[in-house]
Amino acid sequence: MTTEGEDPRTTAPPAARAAHARRSARRAVAGRLSWGLADQAASSISNFAVGIYVARSLGVTAFGVFSLAWVTYGVVLNVSRGLATDPLVVRFSGVPEASWRAAVARSSGTALGVGAAIGAACLVAGLGLGGRVGPAFACLGVVLPGLLLQDAWRFSFFAAGAGRKAFVNDLVWCVALVPAMVLAARVDSVAAFVLAWGASAAVAAGYGCFQSGIRPAAAGARAWLREHRDLGSRYLAENVSLSGASQLRAYGLGALAGVGAVGAVRGAELLMGPFLAVLMGLSLVTVPEAARVLRQAPHRLGTFCLLLGGGQAAAALLWGGSLLLLPQRLGDLVLGGVWHSASRLIVPITLSVAGAGLGTGAAAGLRALGAARRSLRSQLFASACYVVGGLGGAAVAGPVGSAWGVAAATVSGSAVWWLQLRSALRERHHHSVPEVRTT
Repeated sequence: MTTEGEDPRTTAPPAARAAHARRSARRAVAGRLSWGLADQAASSISNFAVGIYVARSLGVTAFGVFSLAWVTYGVVLNVSRGLATDPLVVRFSGVPEASWRAAVARSSGTALGVGAAIGAACLVAGLGLGGRVGPAFACLGVVLPGLLLQDAWRFSFFAAGAGRKAFVNDLVWCVALVPAMVLAARVDSVAAFVLAWGASAAVAAGYGCFQSGIRPAAAGARAWLREHRDLGSRYLAENVSLSGASQLRAYGLGALAGVGAVGAVRGAELLMGPFLAVLMGLSLVTVPEAARVLRQAPHRLGTFCLLLGGGQAAAALLWGGSLLLLPQRLGDLVLGGVWHSASRLIVPITLSVAGAGLGTGAAAGLRALGAARRSLRSQLFASACYVVGGLGGAAVAGPVGSAWGVAAATVSGSAVWWLQLRSALRERHHHSVPEVRTT
């Protein structure tokens, strides 16, 4: 019995208080993961809608051109994340607000600077290329700063545990995308859709400044890069090797089997879109959550990563199995002329995504530990396998062979990620060296 005015949580036995604290912590983690899923759902809906519309409206060849621009954007996005937002989520997740705000101003300024610099290079390259591909790349260069700043706000909000704000920001992007797509449809070109997609992202990027009350400090980019070069340089190499491998595979596949083959692979990836939304949504919060687990209960980090990776792999297999039951008329309705080529790639694409999902659990653990050297080593191996498997398979059997080669490479890479995490956890246990900074 408690007297009037007493809080039962403070008068309960220690075991009861500990149980209550564990339940509260689990609810908090579940809440942050839920916002990550909701945010990625909003982001993926917009990306999925753009991809489906281009595939249905412009055909497999034009969709291949759009896919080349998309893959290039992925490379630039990973450059920005490696230099700007990855160090932010590792070192400023769950820190005092003053530290977070100062870090976010410089981190978002770095992302904006990356977008402006590489965007200018894409613009010049696109104007020089001409043909079908050139205008798409020129337009990509124009919209890159807004795209990268919008992505930086998402990671900043998740580092603060404010996933709701990231979700709202992506909703703003979705709303702005509707009139932009209507205008692009009237022009009916790949370049118009790239501009519409990037301009709507710029609207959300501007709204992110309002949400956070922070203005990106481009002048602080140099200091940010200098202070976090120990992580940033390795994460840059790691991220670029990942997206660069995808770009090399796409360009090589186009050269070996034609631009239509690139469109077929992208179409199969779009079929995995709803599950990839889950995978990418979790990726927004897995590193901050793993960092919190490391600070609060370091002995549970391995189990956390195993549950995370295993759950994602199992979900990918279930989703891929459901796609095999998809009626042909429904596939034609979704992808139009791309469906026939994409449907043959469902099984290897599913295995690729399952392997990637399993590996992300280990990757989150290595990031939380700040084991950038091991993380880089794992990613370089996985990327090399990806390029060799993707291009080797393409040379033997076109897009189908490329998809199977990538599936084998992804599973092999996942095994290396887990071996590196196991070694890193052993080192931490033996030496007890803290590797994650909080200020």
